[in-house]
Amino acid sequence: MSELEGVLAVYKPAGFTSHDVVAKARRILGMKRIGHTGTLDPQVTGVLPLCLGRATRVVEYIQELPKEYVATLRLGMSSDTEDLTGTITETVDEVHVTEEEILAVLASFKGVISQVPPMYSAVKVDGKRLYELAREGKTVERKSREVEIYEIEMTDMTWEGNHPDITFRVLCSKGTYIRTLCVDIGRALGLPGVMVKLERTMSAGISASHCLSLEDIAAHKEAGTLEDHLIAADEAISHLPKHTVMDEKKKAALQGQRLSSRFIAPEVKTTGQIRLYDLQGLFLGIYELEETGAIAPVKVFAQA
Repeated sequence: MSELEGVLAVYKPAGFTSHDVVAKARRILGMKRIGHTGTLDPQVTGVLPLCLGRATRVVEYIQELPKEYVATLRLGMSSDTEDLTGTITETVDEVHVTEEEILAVLASFKGVISQVPPMYSAVKVDGKRLYELAREGKTVERKSREVEIYEIEMTDMTWEGNHPDITFRVLCSKGTYIRTLCVDIGRALGLPGVMVKLERTMSAGISASHCLSLEDIAAHKEAGTLEDHLIAADEAISHLPKHTVMDEKKKAALQGQRLSSRFIAPEVKTTGQIRLYDLQGLFLGIYELEETGAIAPVKVFAQA
């Protein structure tokens, strides 16, 4: 039996690390070659696309795509981890804030923003992960990084005692820390803030409604219907432009040779990576237009 190949959309439950989900999928599917496309903290739920078999070769392309989250921020409290898994470090007895003020502050975060990675994160400083240093009680200087918020909107506002819980949807670039975004929104309102809940509702164009639970995956594996739920590797990277190579140059393309762009339709006019197919629609691989004008292979998928 050939190895499964494609992208499997998993809904990660709370209490599991992303690596736990990969380990469980390996046991269920009886295969080792599985990679995930973006870590979720253990308490966070939501979309975790897994790349199976040769589809692991597109992990880096899927990771670059925007992600959508629904987060709940509590105003008037803060913690050392920026969420409720940590120790509460500050509490304000009463919060006075209007919906108009919140909406205005949320809108101000749209666009390119600068974030300082939280101490409880997997970012490495001098070869050590920040969360390891944090557990030792250390705080170190972290470089800020730019991320982009494409969309942000409040979806609900409730009160937990004297503290308002603000639920918002955010579409953002790779590398955005939603915990830190919650803290920064609070700071912009002049209040401590802490993330109380987070769900990733979309990743790589895959929504939560299209995901399978680990139990679903086991049932489909048993029934022999799991392949019906896999997304083909080339479909998962459909943000890359699609081009076709003429039959006489197909073999050269599969052998890793550079091609003249005149054998590619439509003509590739801008540098960057493309998906290349033969005239019958077979996905050959990822190629790119070099500055010389030649089309060069990046990752070849089909066999010569």
